[in-house]
Amino acid sequence: MQGVGFRPFVHRLATSLGLDGWVRNVDGRVVVTATGRPEDLTALLTRFRQDAPGPAVVGRLTVSAPVPGEPLPEAGFVVLPSERGAAGGAVRELPVDTAPCAACLRELSDPADRRYRYPFVNCAACGPRATVITDLPYDRERTTMAPFRLCARCAAEYADPADRRFHAEPTACPRCGPRLRWRSGTTTDTGEAALAAAIRSLTRGEVIAVKGVGGYQLLCDATEPSAVAALRRGKRRPDKPFAVLVADLAAAARIAELTPVASGRLVSPARPIVLVPARATASGPVPEVHPGTERIGIMLPAGPLHQLLAQDAGRPLVCTSGNVAGEPIVIDDAQAAACLSGVADGFLAHDRAIHLRADDSVVTVAAGRPITIRRARGYAPAPRRLPVSAPSPVLGAGAQLKHTFTLLSGDTAVLGPHTGDLADARTMDAFETSVTELSRLTGIVPRVVAHDLHPGYASTGWALRRDAARRIAVQHHHAHVAACAAEHGWTSAFTGVALDGLGFGDDGTLWGGEILVADLTGYRRAGRFGTAPLPGGEAAVRSPLRMALGYLLGAEALGGPAPDPALVAAFTTRLPGDEAAAVRAMIERGVNCPRASSAGRLFDAAAAVLGLCDTVSFEGQAAMALESAAGSLDPGPLPWRVVRAADGLWVYDPAPTLGALLEGMADRTPVSRLAAGFHTAVARAVCALVAHAVGEGAPPVACLGGGCFQNARLVSEIGDGLRAAGLRVLIGEHVPVNDGGISFGQAAVAAALLAAEQKGEAVCASVSPGA
Repeated sequence: MQGVGFRPFVHRLATSLGLDGWVRNVDGRVVVTATGRPEDLTALLTRFRQDAPGPAVVGRLTVSAPVPGEPLPEAGFVVLPSERGAAGGAVRELPVDTAPCAACLRELSDPADRRYRYPFVNCAACGPRATVITDLPYDRERTTMAPFRLCARCAAEYADPADRRFHAEPTACPRCGPRLRWRSGTTTDTGEAALAAAIRSLTRGEVIAVKGVGGYQLLCDATEPSAVAALRRGKRRPDKPFAVLVADLAAAARIAELTPVASGRLVSPARPIVLVPARATASGPVPEVHPGTERIGIMLPAGPLHQLLAQDAGRPLVCTSGNVAGEPIVIDDAQAAACLSGVADGFLAHDRAIHLRADDSVVTVAAGRPITIRRARGYAPAPRRLPVSAPSPVLGAGAQLKHTFTLLSGDTAVLGPHTGDLADARTMDAFETSVTELSRLTGIVPRVVAHDLHPGYASTGWALRRDAARRIAVQHHHAHVAACAAEHGWTSAFTGVALDGLGFGDDGTLWGGEILVADLTGYRRAGRFGTAPLPGGEAAVRSPLRMALGYLLGAEALGGPAPDPALVAAFTTRLPGDEAAAVRAMIERGVNCPRASSAGRLFDAAAAVLGLCDTVSFEGQAAMALESAAGSLDPGPLPWRVVRAADGLWVYDPAPTLGALLEGMADRTPVSRLAAGFHTAVARAVCALVAHAVGEGAPPVACLGGGCFQNARLVSEIGDGLRAAGLRVLIGEHVPVNDGGISFGQAAVAAALLAAEQKGEAVCASVSPGA
């Protein structure tokens, strides 16, 4: 509740009811002591939930009688100073950053208001929170606003229970608060002049670095091809789509197709990037902003500075993380100057420090439901409740890509903000720093570390080096589906559908298209996708064309018809002669060709067969192109086949589906029809695998997880198919479905295992021997 104006709300409510007492923050919770007539006390409890301020979430309401001998409140109701350590060791909760509220936006645009065009306007209901808090309890002196002494007028507002800035810790005004500064070459400006200089730079087609809520961002004119090209060169991001910042919902609707769900997320206090279909418009972002996909990431301003930038620019702006590809988002001014000077033509900064980095959150909408892709600013580090309480504090170390970590105490899980790819040393440093800092702030000191099975993950190596009373290795795909089940409070057995790129299986092979019969403590494999070699290992991940050859030349023999050899031979010529021969030799000899049952790699192969994507510069690029090509067409499925394999599992044989793609290309069938038919074939095959598992006793509750479920069409078709078969279908909405949710799943599995062991229950755990 902290940081959303709850204490002032309680003060006003209790005063209106004639109650005596006090309210205070204790370890991130609101504690109220009140005396009065029974009916007024009852009304107080009821209205805590009914009338709570917009951003507040009342998770639990505990009522107890006064402690014997404790003095009762005297006349009146007051707000007392915050306390720490008086809540019985409970997790200290950090409030999340929220976008400017309507009242602050009115002040920002009102020439008669003293905060007119002030880029740091906020109140008790909005503004920076987690990114500026240096310690708890949350009071001004424990934020990066501490150096800014309140002027007399701001101090009066802060002390007035009737004012909406009553105990608004980051409050300030142009007289006493942070100030903008602009630097470009030898030119420097401050205040309004700095903002004007930044706008001139944007309208000239230049790239600027802006100090945002949770870190630096890079902005340019989204309607100017040369500006977008310059940003791509500097950021070393040749293909991955950029997000676009617009001033308001009306501006968003002019360049994108918005559903009510998408609009609701855009204007929510978290202000995430929302992926939506782009509109073709002459005044909108150029195609180079989102190449290879018809979807575009739209965001509304997350802070008053961005509101002014979007308004004054009067056009859509690219707004992307302030980093070079693979590195963490920059939060330090000196580091920004060092790291971004090769990208940005100018810097729009300010003197309010960022304590915790937070990239922008990303959500999409599938089958009418929001699905989280990246959980960061606006969402993290708000806690999530687990359905099973852990006897010991746990740290979920996460995966390798789209990395997050989770701290768990009891049933309170704090999912840290998105970190990125741990292959970069600076990102690894950022991960370690974030773990240390969030552990200190929340008071969660983990004794148990849960980690992935993959020995090559940097997070696994870090977990094995970390001092811990115990380590629990959790299989990657079990973590995916456990994250979904735990988010929905599901503790019974379920059927897990895990579709992603690659994860280390408990048999030492690579998995990625899995049907699991599971609960939170363990699982068994009930179905899978057919395997294929990855020619060159990591090289095949970067080359969908190689991956296609892996399937066409070396797919698992499952008794079905193989693709036409003549068509395969013709396809092989798309690789240079020497490379084609080398790939064929690798596959035939099984050299440097790990096999994988991967849904993600199958999508890569299909994209290559259709000529959509031969090489990739970012994860998921080929699958995005395939989804975009399919659009909303419904030509029916391509051939698909599910068989019982020698290992006793039901297996989807992708050979007939890929063969049909080759034949369709030879017959000049439109690529869009083939891409749509491919999606439907995969969805039908997944539903058939689940049906076989349920027919053999698997629970009729399906939990979906893995990066492939970022594909809105796949979510819709698989969800519809499973529901038509009578299953209940669950998918993550608040916890990322991709590897960003792995740490949450790891923590949920560890909690369930530890709780079961404490009760003396036998479990079939997904832990490696000796873990």
